[in-house]
Amino acid sequence: MIWKTKITQMLNIQYPLVMGAFGGWGKSDFAHSFSESGGLGTIAALNFPKIEDFKNDLQKMKNLTEKPFAVNLSLPHHALDKAYEEEEIQKRHLAYIEAALSKECKIFTTSGYKASFIEKRVHDAGGIWIHKCTLLNHALSSEREGADAVTILGLEGTGFKNPISNTTLVNITVARKYLKIPIIAAGGVGDARGFLASLAMGAEAVCLGTALMTTEECPVPARVKQKWIQTDIYTEDFYKRIYHYNIKNFMAPSTAIAHCKEIIPMKKLIHNIINESEKILKSWGFTNNEFRTLGL
Repeated sequence: MIWKTKITQMLNIQYPLVMGAFGGWGKSDFAHSFSESGGLGTIAALNFPKIEDFKNDLQKMKNLTEKPFAVNLSLPHHALDKAYEEEEIQKRHLAYIEAALSKECKIFTTSGYKASFIEKRVHDAGGIWIHKCTLLNHALSSEREGADAVTILGLEGTGFKNPISNTTLVNITVARKYLKIPIIAAGGVGDARGFLASLAMGAEAVCLGTALMTTEECPVPARVKQKWIQTDIYTEDFYKRIYHYNIKNFMAPSTAIAHCKEIIPMKKLIHNIINESEKILKSWGFTNNEFRTLGL
C-alpha cells in the first residue's frame, strides 16, 4: 500500500513515521536504520559537544543511507533568567544548523522554549522546520512563527512535558480543528492501531520513541531492553512516573512499552506496524491500494 500524507510529501519519506530525538543515542548508527526502514531518522545534534564530531556523524549517516533524515536541536524547556544566556544558546544552536547545512541536511526538528530564532536561517536555505510542543497554544504560536509542521506530545509520552499536558487523543483532535500546518502525533503510540488512530484523529504522521527502544539497533545492553519489555504499565509506580509531572523522568519508557514484547530489528518493527495497519484497513472494508489524508 502507498501511504500519502502531507508529511510523507513534505519530507519525501515512504511511511508517515518520524523517529523521536534520543539524548545520547540519537546518532547515525541508530538513526539510519529508521530512515532505511521507510521513516525519517533523527540525529540529535547536542549528542556531540564538538561541532566537528557532529559533522562527521552527519557524513557517516549520509554514507549509511541515501534516504531523508532530520537533525534535532533541543532547547531549554523554560524561560531563561538572563538575556546573555539566551544569546549564547542561540549562537551555539545556529552553529549546529550551519554545520548541518554544510552537509546538505535541511530537515530540522526542535523542542523547548523559543526555537523560532532558527526559522529564517532554515527557510533561507530551503529547509524545513518542525517544532515539538506539548500544549495547543504552543503549537499555534509555532505556526505563527513559521513552523512547517508541529509534533504534539500527549501525556502518555515521555520527554519534557508540561504540568498541564493533555492526552494524545485530546491534543490531536482539538489541534486538528485549529492548526493549518500538518501535525505529527506523539505519546504512547507503539503499534498499528495506535498508528492508525493517530491518523484518524487528524495527524499526518506519528513520532515513535519508546517503541524503538527494544529494537536491535537501539544502543543499550540487551539486559536493559529485557527489563523494559517486562515493564508493567499498570503499576502505581509506573503511573506516577508517567502521569505525575516530573521533568526528571524524561528517560522513562512511555506507555508504548506495553507493545514491546521482544527485541527485534528496526525493519521488522516498522514492517509489523505497516503490515498490520494494512490488514486492519482491509478488515474495515478499505480496498484502495493508496492511503491518503491529503483531502482532509
